[in-house]
Amino acid sequence: MPIFTAYDGTPLAHHVRGEGEPLVVLPGGPMRASAYLGDLGGLADHRRLVLLDLRGTGDSAVPADPATYRCDRLVDDVEALRVHLGLERMDVLAHSAGGSLALLYAARHPTRVRRLVLVTATPWALGMPATAEDRLAAALLREDEPWFEEAYGPFRAWLAGTGDYDPAFAPFFHGRWDDTARAHEARGDEETNDEAADVFLSPEAFDPPATRAALARCTARVLVLAGELDGGPRPELARRAARVLPHAEVAVQQGAGHYPWLDDPRRFVHRVAAFLGDG
Repeated sequence: MPIFTAYDGTPLAHHVRGEGEPLVVLPGGPMRASAYLGDLGGLADHRRLVLLDLRGTGDSAVPADPATYRCDRLVDDVEALRVHLGLERMDVLAHSAGGSLALLYAARHPTRVRRLVLVTATPWALGMPATAEDRLAAALLREDEPWFEEAYGPFRAWLAGTGDYDPAFAPFFHGRWDDTARAHEARGDEETNDEAADVFLSPEAFDPPATRAALARCTARVLVLAGELDGGPRPELARRAARVLPHAEVAVQQGAGHYPWLDDPRRFVHRVAAFLGDG
């Protein structure tokens, strides 16, 4: 497990899976250890995945200053990883909340990103959150599922702020509620730094107009991949985000939720590898 040192002296870890040209991978959560990403459905057969454990998660150390969990401040950790790897330019894949980190990185270091893959990434950095209405509309696409009746009420209450997170509605985040999805969900709490997650999304971390203006000059090719059944983001929100980026294309994976490499690994890997030039 390679370790490198961040700008403030915090030891950070990254995990390597596969061989070949590196692909830097930023996890979501927010602030979930990178272990949940696995080998991204077999993408490690095409690329050497370099999965970063963000500070305070996984095998990375807890920083002295909790304020450094803010999304905008994590940009410096990504840059430190690039320098550690000795890459002039790098390809980046970011999942979920990691997409906002990747967008802030590309805005601040546009010449360092060659290709960017945003996987089911809610674009908070662009001032485009997934709304409760978005998530409920996506949830209603699942009303024929056997678990829907038990899950929908608690999900609606949670989104309204009148109920706590309930494992009963975890199926809404997956295109297929099978043993693989259940095992994935069971690991979530132990892999996530909840305190850090609250800081990650601090309003002060984001300046959407400035980020949009910076990204308008971004030369990186971008793939925005959405899940057909995902509520955060729904495909239309992903398309709106893509319009901010001059060289972006959108792919919607049919039958997929928030973790498309679990729902249909073959389709996910084929689309991403083709974009990266490895198909």
